[in-house]
Amino acid sequence: MRPDRIQILIDALRVLPGVGPKSAQRLAFTLLQNEREGAQTLADAISDALTHLRHCEKCHTLTDQPLCNVCANPKRNDALLCVVQSPMDQLLIEQTMTYNGLYFVLMGKLNPLDGVGPKDIGIDALLKRATDGIVNEVILATHFTNEGELTAHHIAEQLTSRGLQVTRLAKGVPVGSELEQVDLGTLAQAMTGRRGAFS
Repeated sequence: MRPDRIQILIDALRVLPGVGPKSAQRLAFTLLQNEREGAQTLADAISDALTHLRHCEKCHTLTDQPLCNVCANPKRNDALLCVVQSPMDQLLIEQTMTYNGLYFVLMGKLNPLDGVGPKDIGIDALLKRATDGIVNEVILATHFTNEGELTAHHIAEQLTSRGLQVTRLAKGVPVGSELEQVDLGTLAQAMTGRRGAFS
């Protein structure tokens, strides 16, 4: 017996963060009944993104070119390297318009309970990039959650032992929060008020 197409759509929508069974049903029926044109635009945009977007060769954010716009911009300060957990975190910091350096996007955060270690999130590549002789300050902009703090602390230990200046976003960002939950003004103040990491 063939699965119900509506149920397949509902199940597919549940991969989105915060979308449970009821929300997925509501979205599916809204798209099919009232927003068919919008649904097709959405489907085309997702298909296009999956086909053309890949990770930047230098910072690992999402881009449709070998290098993202930030890494390819010669006006950026390549002595500053901001470490974030996701491409969305990079976008949020860019929107504050307070930072003119480069980025390194981790592939998540350390989580020993789930078996996620340094190699799983690209810390080896970060260490190589940060110790290239060009970078002189690394800004840790991981989330202020337990896992984000653990990740920042691990990176700070690795980099300070190599003689690099390591700073952390100022604590205008509430403890336990993710960057996407913080307003841009608070994030801008945290970026400009950064301090030595774990000093």
